[in-house]
Amino acid sequence: MNHDHYTGAYICNILRSVHTIAVVGASPNQSRPSHGVMGFLLGKGYHVIPVNPGHAGKMILGQTVVGHLADIDEPVDMVDIFRASPQFSAVVDEVLALDPRPAVIWGEYGVRDDAAAEKAEAVGVHVVMDRSPVTEYPRLARSAS
Repeated sequence: MNHDHYTGAYICNILRSVHTIAVVGASPNQSRPSHGVMGFLLGKGYHVIPVNPGHAGKMILGQTVVGHLADIDEPVDMVDIFRASPQFSAVVDEVLALDPRPAVIWGEYGVRDDAAAEKAEAVGVHVVMDRSPVTEYPRLARSAS
């Protein structure tokens, strides 16, 4: 897939089909982008699970933080990644080890690793990189008109 451009249909299908989203790198700090995106997703009705080993067991926006993706005790549809690009591949490996496997891996702005994306796509996982659901969500409204 060309990760320089995503069609509206591709993004809309993802945002319409996912319900449970794990946010890797979630932060309790209100000034961090992950905090704002988490709040946005919760406000749109998604079930959001914050993932951050430094805050495991604490609460972020009313949601209990888990330390690692493997600690989540329910199926996850999408993993939204707030980690540096060099860490993207390791998170992809964690995602691919989950059973059941999430359908989508989403790398936030500045998060991109084409080789890791190719590995995920080879086993049927959809990948979005260097984008945010916050800025992509309005495509849903445009596609409904």
